Amino acid sequence: MPRKTRVHGHGTRHVPIRRNYCFACGPDNPDGMHLKFHYDPRRGRFVCRFRLGRRYTGPPAHAHGGVIATILDEAMGKVNKLRHVIAMTSRMQVEYLKPVPLDRPLRVESWELRVRGRRHTNVAEILNRRGQVLARGKALFLAIDPLKMFARHLPKGWAKSAGVK
Repeated sequence: MPRKTRVHGHGTRHVPIRRNYCFACGPDNPDGMHLKFHYDPRRGRFVCRFRLGRRYTGPPAHAHGGVIATILDEAMGKVNKLRHVIAMTSRMQVEYLKPVPLDRPLRVESWELRVRGRRHTNVAEILNRRGQVLARGKALFLAIDPLKMFARHLPKGWAKSAGVK
């Protein structure tokens, strides 16, 4: 069986991030979802298994639509790691096919659809234990230079101390 590789946070090999407060995947965010993704090279997909607790309630006993969109966005964003880029969501479509239940085993899978220059189009699906697709997303991501975009939010000398040129 092929080895599955754990995928951490939002850093890349070019831009390491020491602390990750991402709401969806950040281990340093005490209020976050703490989603943990793995890359399955045999299938060419990122996978995360999870359960949603009551704090994510929308309709009774089911997940809020915004939480569903967050999970799909996070999963699709992980796909950009294949190209070693940091890319931001430009546009996203979500299909809510069936209610996503709380307190049940779920998984989200994501993969690359196409890349054209800075434009990365990725797809994700949330599935239940039986493999039924409950929600699907498709998004356009634009690759960015994070040091230029976020320089004013980083401590002085951060790039040099992190070994980034």
